[in-house]
Amino acid sequence: MARTSFGRKLAHIRGKSDAPEFGFGSITNSQGKRMLQKGGDANIIRLGEPRYNILNIYHSLVTMTWLRFNIYVFLFYFTINSLFTLAYYVMSPDGLGGMTYSNEIEKIEEIFFFSAQSLTTVGYGRLNPVSTTASGIAALESMIGLLGFALATGLLYGRFSRPTAKLLYSDNLLIAPYNNARFSGVDKALMFRILNARSNQLIEVEAQVLFAYNEDVNGNINRRFQTLKLEIEKISLLALSWTIVHPITEESPLHGLTQSELEGVNAEFLVNLKAIDDTYVQQVYTRTSYNWEELVWDAKFNSIISKNEQGITTVDLKNISSYTKQS
Repeated sequence: MARTSFGRKLAHIRGKSDAPEFGFGSITNSQGKRMLQKGGDANIIRLGEPRYNILNIYHSLVTMTWLRFNIYVFLFYFTINSLFTLAYYVMSPDGLGGMTYSNEIEKIEEIFFFSAQSLTTVGYGRLNPVSTTASGIAALESMIGLLGFALATGLLYGRFSRPTAKLLYSDNLLIAPYNNARFSGVDKALMFRILNARSNQLIEVEAQVLFAYNEDVNGNINRRFQTLKLEIEKISLLALSWTIVHPITEESPLHGLTQSELEGVNAEFLVNLKAIDDTYVQQVYTRTSYNWEELVWDAKFNSIISKNEQGITTVDLKNISSYTKQS
């Protein structure tokens, strides 16, 4: 009987028009993995792609975290200096004048720091190449240094000039009590909260939420998508927090579904936001997803907006995910 009831609910969902293609088609998997990572990247492994494609390397260097980027720059700098140190030491062991070492370790140290000075074209003057081989190595190193710093400058410019949105999302989706005169008879809504983590302004912010679920069609499991109608789909300015709400009306694909039923269809909620960054006056995008495990029932977000002693409105970013269970 319960299965029959659930079948009627799926028929109710199927009766809605499918959402616009999100880019995943009807692909699904038996392990129930999410389609979109929390950070917004598609949960897909690309096969057959050239590993060292220069465009992929550039894209990775521009988009990776600053910590990882700085580590790569340091490793590249250290590796190049080490290779040229080896070249000086092996190909022209006595080709540098002005050295004052007393053992081999100090000799290698002096050559390494001479290499660093040549690579950066600093040249303090105490050490200098006195052989043709050492001069040739120094000339090659200076050219590589100039090209390397030009490349690093271009990468730094690309990283700084690329507009990105830095939004904070609440950790969970809530099924919360709901009371709005626009939606009479509706007592529950699906909602999550976002905040701008930067001090810049995001304007013309638009939100889209898709409900993805599995459906058994003649023994084949297909992935279906439904657009969830939002209470407010666009705001002019994201100055405070924005709680994005989907009222669960009788027309909602979620109407009547229970937590176990959402688990059974491997429910996932795909979130896509776009806005204009007023610093760059360019459009920026951000994505995330929530799966059925991150859905909290009968809860309500705690307020994070208050006023300080001077009467100025404050927003507490640390408590964006805080909520209270409703009895």
